[in-house]
Amino acid sequence: MNPQLANFMLARTPESIKHPEQHTKMSAAASFTLNTGAKIPAVGLGTWQSDPGQVKDAVLHALKNGYRHIDAAFVYGNENEVGQGLREAISAGIVKREEVFITSKVWNTFHRKVADCLDQTLKNLDLDYLDLYLVHWPVPMNGNGDHPLFPKHPDGSRDLDTEWSHVQTWKEMEKLYKGGKVKAIGVSNYSVKFLEELLPQADVIPATNQIENHPLLPQQEVADYCKEKGILIEAYSPLGSTGSPLFKQEGVLEVAKKHNVGPGTVLISYQVNKGHVVLPKSVTPARINENLKTVSLDAEDMAALEELHKKLGFTRFVDPPFGVDLGWPDKKQ
Repeated sequence: MNPQLANFMLARTPESIKHPEQHTKMSAAASFTLNTGAKIPAVGLGTWQSDPGQVKDAVLHALKNGYRHIDAAFVYGNENEVGQGLREAISAGIVKREEVFITSKVWNTFHRKVADCLDQTLKNLDLDYLDLYLVHWPVPMNGNGDHPLFPKHPDGSRDLDTEWSHVQTWKEMEKLYKGGKVKAIGVSNYSVKFLEELLPQADVIPATNQIENHPLLPQQEVADYCKEKGILIEAYSPLGSTGSPLFKQEGVLEVAKKHNVGPGTVLISYQVNKGHVVLPKSVTPARINENLKTVSLDAEDMAALEELHKKLGFTRFVDPPFGVDLGWPDKKQ
């Protein structure tokens, strides 16, 4: 590893991971450094699948209790409430805008109209800029189809925009980055296959790749590739999903008992200890508070968690029926 990349990787490592003997509990302020030089808090509040009417209060509660990172997306349909929670926190003097890292994502039906999607998101959030803007999926869809978000053909198959490439979308993202409305740009749900298509044609290397990640889906291939390229991994669905077996797994429970914390804290700490940003979602105040806590895990702890997918196999909880080979190794027959 060259010295410049080595220094970049060290900057992405929270102090409690650099020197675990000095820390038993990580600070809520722990952060990583993007390849732009900007700091991104290691733990953020995810807002996917949060019920309408609850998101504003969840965001406000999170900001009151130490969160400085909120992850949103156009397709979640709740950016207005995210913006309301942020405005109330700013008005109350809890935070300043520049103290909160805000992410959103361009949806599939806007790949030809990235700037339009961004403008709508900024309007929804009542913001002048985003700290990070992501290509949500490398799957362009027909923006003039039968549905504004999920267009289908008459036979029920997804109405894809086969004449537009995700690389073209990235070129539009680069224009936004140069224009200043977004401080950093990145991707989401990109496998090595799609990154290898993108990077040779990119003038701006993605700052992050946001992917599903947990002990049943470590996605080591893409994680290693991103680390090599200086792209920070952000982990969504770190606790699995509804009905996930992770909270009941012996390996998780043993590590939780050892550190006198709950299994959720272990699964969130697993990501931060790997050098990943982690985005647990909740609208429950107690759970929001709990999700911000992380502990330093030793090699034995990490090995126990890494063993889970070897015993139980890979489990992908987020697998939309787009009709596209996304290049995920765990989906290969």
